[in-house]
Amino acid sequence: MRNLLIDQIREDGFAVIDDFLTPDEIQDLLKVGQNLHQDAPKEERKVFSANADGKSAQSREQYFIDSADKVRYFFEEGAVGENGELLVDPSISLNKVGHALHTEHPAFEEITFSNRVKEVCWQLGFRRPAVAQSMYIFKNPGIGGEVKSHQDATYLYTEPSTTIGFWIPLEDATLQNGCLHFIKSSHKSGVHRRWIRNPEKNGDELLIYDRPAPLYPQSNFVAVPVKAGSCVLIHSQVVHRSDANKSDRSRHAYTFHVIETEDCEYSKENWLQPSEDRPFPVLYERK
Repeated sequence: MRNLLIDQIREDGFAVIDDFLTPDEIQDLLKVGQNLHQDAPKEERKVFSANADGKSAQSREQYFIDSADKVRYFFEEGAVGENGELLVDPSISLNKVGHALHTEHPAFEEITFSNRVKEVCWQLGFRRPAVAQSMYIFKNPGIGGEVKSHQDATYLYTEPSTTIGFWIPLEDATLQNGCLHFIKSSHKSGVHRRWIRNPEKNGDELLIYDRPAPLYPQSNFVAVPVKAGSCVLIHSQVVHRSDANKSDRSRHAYTFHVIETEDCEYSKENWLQPSEDRPFPVLYERK
């Protein structure tokens, strides 16, 4: 299994592990996720946009930037009116919840720090892996927005490149409800741009892109539909995206990112930074 996983990620930039979660684990996490909206703020609702133009609301929000050790709630663009009022039912209003579910919520902590996650990291050669961030992504029917083509290294940059995403759908991810699409082997072309903390302290944007958005031919993408409970491993430099959910079925998913902390530097320019008293939690240390 080790060689298969490493070889596939090295060749394609991603790999799929079937049946990563048990049916009971899927249902337990799904139930937790379906109730997260009950704890969402009733005022000053923050909208999340996955657009790639750098003008998104989160680029100006301390609420977003200071979420490394907190659970923060982000609404869909079409769910909140001009005065902050909800335009849809609260149960389908959220885009995502993050970025410290893996430490602040027992159900997600149990999965993230499970032996099977540690085993995958071990097989991938991690020596001292740590979890940088985690998210629950809703992709609700009809309102779940498109995630534009991107590389995870744009946002979670390390030198050398070590970040691996664990993307676990809790419902079947299909062509209709917004499964992932990848450009195979695109991770071999380096990091195409980065989203960094604005060096201009007086600038309007707290976070900026260092280069314009690359253009990727849509014909280069391959769709990767997967069953609930699978785990898609994502190399930090592979280009991927997901379409808007135009179906009548949701596509809930739990995802987190693991970085190497031995002989590897996590960039201080990254938007997400650990707090001084709470470093990224380590999964294990290889002796």
